[in-house]
Amino acid sequence: MPESLFDLTGKVALVSGAASGLGRSMALALANHGADLVLADRNNPGVADTAAQIGQLGRRALPITCDVSEPESIRALYVKLDQTFGRIDFLGNVAGDGILGKPEEIAVEMLKQVLQNLVVGRFCMCQEAGRRMLKAGRGSIVNIGSIAGVSALGRGHIAYSIAMAGVVQMTRELSTEWSPRGIRVNAILPAQVVNPSLRKRMDADPNLEAQWLRGIPRGRMGQPEDIQGLAVFLASDASSWITGAIIPMDGGNLAMNAGGTIGTAG
Repeated sequence: MPESLFDLTGKVALVSGAASGLGRSMALALANHGADLVLADRNNPGVADTAAQIGQLGRRALPITCDVSEPESIRALYVKLDQTFGRIDFLGNVAGDGILGKPEEIAVEMLKQVLQNLVVGRFCMCQEAGRRMLKAGRGSIVNIGSIAGVSALGRGHIAYSIAMAGVVQMTRELSTEWSPRGIRVNAILPAQVVNPSLRKRMDADPNLEAQWLRGIPRGRMGQPEDIQGLAVFLASDASSWITGAIIPMDGGNLAMNAGGTIGTAG
């Protein structure tokens, strides 16, 4: 396969949650393949650091402090994108906070906040990108969901799982609506990827990592860098006939039956 299929030179990508974790790894991978970046995050020092790393790669990066759960902040973000680059070719919809709580205890207001963070914010990001991509007749959008959107996790994930199921269906609907007009929309569903918040939970519960690993045939936790190849693929011409796909990034978690036994080497 020609290397040019993965060349993003001349393209502009917007990545939310770019200060750390999956967002930062996605942004760096896109820059490594030639894209210029708009970087959005509430963490101003973190997003500035990502921008500096991209600058060292010889690419342009515009860091913007933004709460991507708030439509007005999102619209202002896109105005800055228009002023600086005048185009958008790829949206990596990564950022968004969940809240844990047992179904019988969680307040309805907390559920509304999670839906605002993960569904309304992601939709507004897609809508603003989509309007610009429709005018250009081209573009690619990737929504970061979760395996919680297609399978149940328990452990107080009710609000998060409802929201992530919404992200999955939103991806399918947007793909169906926009693909005939040149915009591909796909979703990546990670399992447990190590980040500061997940590390804090594992430190608080010494048994948690072992519990997760029992459901991951690959034999390790996810790392932010695991998203890089997939992100470049979906942003590039190499995936020109892939849209509406719901792609697990889970070390084999969804493939394994709950009663299954992980194989051994040899």
